[in-house]
Formats: sequence, structure tokens, C-alpha cells
Amino acid sequence: MGHFVTLATCALNQWALDFEGNLERIISSIVQAKSQGASLRVGPELEVTGYGCLDHFLEGDTYLHSWEMYAKLLQHEDCQDILLDVGMPVIHKNVRYNCRMISYNNRILFIRPKLWLANDGNYREMRYFTPWMRPRHVEKFALPRMITEITGQTEVDFGDAVLSTQDCVVGAETCEELFTPDSPHIDMSLDGIEIFTNSSGSHHELRKLDLRLNLITEATAKCGGIYLYANQRGCDGDRLYYDGCPLIVVNGKVVGQGSQFALTDVEVVTATVDLEDVRSYRSLMSHGLQSRTTPSYPRVHANFALSKSGSVFDPNIVPTKPRSIKYHTPEEEIALGPACWLWDYLRRSKAAGFFLPLSGGIDSCSTAVIVHSMCRMVVKACDDEDRAVIHDARRAVGLSAGDDYIPTDPVEFASRIFHTSYMGTQNSSFDTRKRATRLASEIGSYHVDLNMDSAVSAVRDIFVVVTGKMPMFRVHGGSDTENLALQNIQARLRMVLAYLFAQLLPWVRGRSGGLLVLGSANVDECLRGYLTKYDCSSADINPIGGISKTDLKRFIAYARDEFKMPILQSFLDATPTAELEPITETYVQSDEADMGMTYEELSIFGRLRKIDKCGPYSMFIKLYHEWTPRLTAEQIATKVKNFFYYYAINRHKMTVITPSYHAESYSPDDNRFDLRPFLIPNQRYSWAAKKIDEVVSFLKTNKE
Repeated sequence: MGHFVTLATCALNQWALDFEGNLERIISSIVQAKSQGASLRVGPELEVTGYGCLDHFLEGDTYLHSWEMYAKLLQHEDCQDILLDVGMPVIHKNVRYNCRMISYNNRILFIRPKLWLANDGNYREMRYFTPWMRPRHVEKFALPRMITEITGQTEVDFGDAVLSTQDCVVGAETCEELFTPDSPHIDMSLDGIEIFTNSSGSHHELRKLDLRLNLITEATAKCGGIYLYANQRGCDGDRLYYDGCPLIVVNGKVVGQGSQFALTDVEVVTATVDLEDVRSYRSLMSHGLQSRTTPSYPRVHANFALSKSGSVFDPNIVPTKPRSIKYHTPEEEIALGPACWLWDYLRRSKAAGFFLPLSGGIDSCSTAVIVHSMCRMVVKACDDEDRAVIHDARRAVGLSAGDDYIPTDPVEFASRIFHTSYMGTQNSSFDTRKRATRLASEIGSYHVDLNMDSAVSAVRDIFVVVTGKMPMFRVHGGSDTENLALQNIQARLRMVLAYLFAQLLPWVRGRSGGLLVLGSANVDECLRGYLTKYDCSSADINPIGGISKTDLKRFIAYARDEFKMPILQSFLDATPTAELEPITETYVQSDEADMGMTYEELSIFGRLRKIDKCGPYSMFIKLYHEWTPRLTAEQIATKVKNFFYYYAINRHKMTVITPSYHAESYSPDDNRFDLRPFLIPNQRYSWAAKKIDEVVSFLKTNKE
């Protein structure tokens, strides 16, 4: 006779320091889990506070308010008769820990601190917390008086323990621990733990989901067991988008999967599984032999069962069947992830909408299409009667909660919250102006078309009056210094005008509030420094700042067909250009010509620099083997040296780069992902350049 148990995991759109809102979403997930018959509910990492509190985790108030919220949860009538695994920070013996709170019916069973912390890439957990680092060690934790008044307990176990119920054993590993070489679930499986819970704060990155899901499925495919993965979802007030995808896996087979991208704040996934399937799966001789040499975990015993009595057959309890894993294509990820991120920023900042300088090029086009995708998602959520989205949509368009407006058309909704402007000069072409106007019309944005030559001339003339010198463009005989300065006047004035219009356009339209200014510099241009400091790359937020030009082109091709927008083909056909220099019969400014390298090459340089941790010399060696004979050693050397030269002289621009959606593992974001000096001496790469030249000379000599 099987022991059937219904288990629940979830994805919650928590917000850093939104204690009451976070508690409301936690309770909502518990209510949904119970309504689906679950006897265990697992939530995301640090769900009480929100994962992204950063240095607020160093404040005592954060811990006080966490306990106050947890006290409310313990007493809540909807949080009884179900085993709860809730994430929050805890101070034990004056040391801060990232913890799981395991409770049942008004009583804390034990507290499990995180053994190993995430401390690379975007994560700095060891700045706030200390890893437990003591496998299978447990000691006593003195509970706050407010909790003692509720539970009658004065202390509970604190440490690396597992929960033994009447019918199974449950153990926890938290986020990063799954990714470590010696994950806790390995020893736990050999010690008889059948159910593993993993509470995570894992962010979206293009093409990353398969790595995470492979680790989860392989964990139980090798060791046997039931794995429940919970994750944050949404923008937590920072550059990251946590991409949900809660998962339930039994012996390597997926029986429940939630969505990776969605506007809903609470998503609960449940599955009914048979505990006997785990025990049968572990009947291998090797499992039994290795279990004899595995140290035992301290067990906290609980006098209840997760399954109903197995002595009586109940035909209404049906095990959940395995299903295939759902993955999005990279193009779909770009359409959905940044769109959800933008929606969270819009509704939580309570801005009146977005403002985007629309240049007629593919980058600002991509940002606009992502806003269009967001509008489509809002309309879909409203069609599904998501009350929270309806409420936020009404507020976003300036209506009160009592109004009955519901978005039914993404173009109409965009006309209320999305504002664009083509800021032309005498260097702008008819084609880019026409593309911008047509795209704005198809998307539905409130569009302003202007010429700013008078403003450009006024700024230039101030310099002329003061110095008596007239700077000229290169095509008119000016130097490179003059040419660049004149381009930067135009670029920086666009930033000034963008913020002016973002502040006043709602007033023009009879609304209050201001607009969030959107940026549209891609990750490759940021890496190369191919942008003007304090130009339109300076904005409030940038949904494409972590996405490569190559991926953006593929996304626009996808959107052309998926969103039925043939106008997008004209953006794909156009040559990328800044249009900051005069157009002549013999010269049209081109981005790739200006940079001295292609966007595809920039992506390769970026991955080698960040992911493979290559300096100039090792990058040259790798590319020599990959690019020859298509390119000569001299050509490869020139490209590598040019890349590092421009990367070095432009690194200072990353200190003020607009907060961008993190989507790419080679992002040069200076905030906390890619920490480098921003004043890099030329000598830094001079020795490497000499080493490269020696190899080139050696190859040339041997070839001759």
C-alpha cells in the first residue's frame, strides 16, 4: 500500500523590506497550498524580508521586524495543520544567519541555518551572514519573548538537523548548497531522508535555467528522493529578476513545474507523490552499502504524518504523473523577463509611466518592444482576472481603485503609460525618423517628434563666445577631438531633454507624477565603452543593458513574427549608426566601423574576459586557435589589443552606468557584478602586448 502525500512549493514576488506585503503573500501561498490538499509548504529563501535587502541585513530592525511578522504567521488561523518551511534571517549568539524556520501548528520545530553562502557573481551573502559550516551539528537557540508567549517554547534546536515525522524524513538545503560539489542532499539521501526542500533566491540569466533544473533532476535521479524547489520571482528592487520556476521532482522525473515569468505575485505548485516510490528506487546494493559509512543527521521528531493512513485505499488520491520540462527560447526570455522587471518597477515606484528616447535604431526599438510585451502581459493577466494586476494597472494610468477600467488592448494601454520621442538634428536621417514614428504608432506610445538643432547650436556658441574657437566635425576638416566633442553635445542634450519631457509630459496630459526614463545601451556597447557618459545611456533603468546586440537582433526577428509587427524588419535591415556626425555622399557613420570590431566579436571578447577570466595574452592564445586561418595572427592580435585598449580607457563609464536588467554572464556592470578599477594605466597591458607580439613574430618566422 502506497503512502501518498501532497506537497506544495511556490514562487513569490517578494519585495525587499516590504514586511507586511511579504507576509500577506506568504499567507496567500499557504492558503492555496492547503486548498490543494498539501501537508507541506516550502517557500523561497529569505521570503519574510525579501532576498535583496543587501546591507539592510546588517540592521537590527530587519531581524526584529522579521520575528514580528513570523509571530503573526504562527498565530494565523490559515497557517495551521500544515508543515511550513519559511525563510528569514536570524541572529544566534550575535551572529547573523540565513535560516529556514520549520514549524507546525503554532510551534517551531527547529531552525536550519544555511551551510554554504552564495558569494560570487551578483551575490555577497558573506557580507551580511555567516555560513553555518558545521554539518550535522545542532545547538539550542533561545527564542524571543514574543514567540515564547505564542508557542510556550523558550528554546528550539538550531543547526543542521532533519525532521522525522511518523511516515517520512524531511531535510533542507538552501539555494547555493545545491550548486556545491558536495551538496547536502547526497548525505541526506544515504541517511534515509526522503524529501528535500530547497528554498532559493535565484535570478534569471539567459540560457541559465537548464543548468539549475539539471542539477535538481540529477540530484534525485542519482540519489532517489522527492525534491521541492521554491524560488523568488520578480524584481526585488535591484538589477536582478528572480525567475521563479518552482519545481517538484521525484526520482529524477518532474511532476510539477511553475512558470518562469509571470506578473502574478503568488504561484503555488502541488503534486501528489508516493513515498514508497523513493524507497523502492533506493533498493540498489550500492546505496545500502554507502549508507553504512555515512554519518547520521540529528533528527527532530514530530508526532504527525504528512500522508493519510495507508491502511485504507482511497481512490480519490491519485499520484501526479511525470511531465516534460518547459523551457523558453532565448528570444522568449528577452520578451518576458525584462517585461516583468519593468512592470515591477512601474507599479512599485508608482511612476506615471515610461519615457524612451526613440532613435530609429535597433537598441531603442528593442526597449520599446519589451514595453509592448509588458503591455501584452498586463492585458493577459487582466483577462485572467488577476485582481492585483488590475489594481496596479488602474493606478498606473492615474485612476483610483474605484474606477472600473480594465486594460483590454496592449496598444491602448501603452498610449496611457508609454511616452517616446525622436530627438532629431541636422545629422539625423529621414529613414530613422520615419522608423521611429511608425514604431511608436504601432506600439501606441504618446510620441513627440522634435528637432533640437537650436539647442545644440546654443551650447556650441557658448563655447565659441568664451574661447573664440569654432569646433568642426571631422568631415568638415576638424580634428578627432573637435569631432567627438560636437557629437557629445548632441548626445548629452538628449539626456537633458529626456528628463525634461519625463517630468512634464504627464502634466501636459493632465496627470500628476513623473515618468521613468528608459535607457537602451546594450551590454556590448557598455563593455567597449561605445557610449557618451551622461547621454541617453544615462536613465533610470535599462531593460536591455545586460543583453548582447546579437541576441537583440534575434529577439526583434522573433517579435516581428510573434507580435505581428512587420515594421521591425526595417530595423533589422538598417545599419547601426549613432547619427552624431554629418552624412555626406561618401560618409555615413557606422557603429561597427567606429568601434573597430563587430558586435559578434565584442560578445566573444566579453565572455572570454569575464567568464573564462582571460587577460589579453590568454585571450589571444584562445582566439588564435579558434579564428585561424580565417584571420591571421596579426589581425587577431590587433583586435585583442584594441579591445583591451578601449575597455581600459572607457572603464570609468561603468561607474555611472544606468541600472540594467541582469541577463548576461559577461555583463561589465560595476555595481557589484564586475568589480574592476576604473582608472587603468596603459602600462597594465603593455607587457601582455609585448608577449602577444612575440608569439606573432614567432609564428611569422616559423611560417617563413
